[in-house]
Order: sequence, then structure tokens, then C-alpha cells
Amino acid sequence: MTRRTERLGEQIRGELARLLRQELTDPRVGMITLTRIDVAPDLSHAKVFWSALDSVPHGKTPRPTHADADTAKGLASAAGFLRSQLARALATKRVPELRFVHDDSLEVGAETLRLLKEIDRGTP
Repeated sequence: MTRRTERLGEQIRGELARLLRQELTDPRVGMITLTRIDVAPDLSHAKVFWSALDSVPHGKTPRPTHADADTAKGLASAAGFLRSQLARALATKRVPELRFVHDDSLEVGAETLRLLKEIDRGTP
């Protein structure tokens, strides 16, 4: 990614976070965090990586849940609305098409920490 696309990705991430928090009313989209935005060099599309904050119950192995699938459907359904709102908020001629991708890195990290704590408790 170029500096330009990185900067635009950060602007998109900030504005999308605001829109998801304040404007989106789809009940399928709960508490999520946007972990990364990858913008294509020609600005034709942007991959929006997201993770649900409550998708891994304590002590469980991370795996996609029914709630994650609902969230993905809600985000895909809202992509057009979010893109139109981004067009109003950003000072760019072209606003990329949004593609939402589930990112399980937070869940994997939580599971890794849980396993490390389990190992630590087992050592004298």
C-alpha cells in the first residue's frame, strides 16, 4: 500500500467507526471493531476487516459463530449506505466499494492468552 492509500484507509476506518456507532440501525451488526482497511491502489474497492468484540465466549476455541454470520450479512447489506455516507464525509472524488471481511485475529489472540495463562498455572 502506498502512503496515500494508507492515509485514505485510516480516514475510512475512522468515519466508518463513527457511522457504525451512530448511524447504522441494523440489529444484526452489534459491537464490532474495525481492525484494518486495505484500499486498492486505484481506489476501486476497500477491504474492511472487522472483528466482533463478544464473539468468543471465555475459555472457548475461536470459530465463526452464528452471530458472526449475521453480522457479516448485516455489514454486506449496509455497504451501499455506508459508502454513500462516506462520499459525503470524505474529500475525495472516488469512494471505494466496501467489502467486509471477518478478521479472527482478536479471537486467536484471546485464545493464545488463555492457553498461556493455563500453562502458567500448571507450572510450579
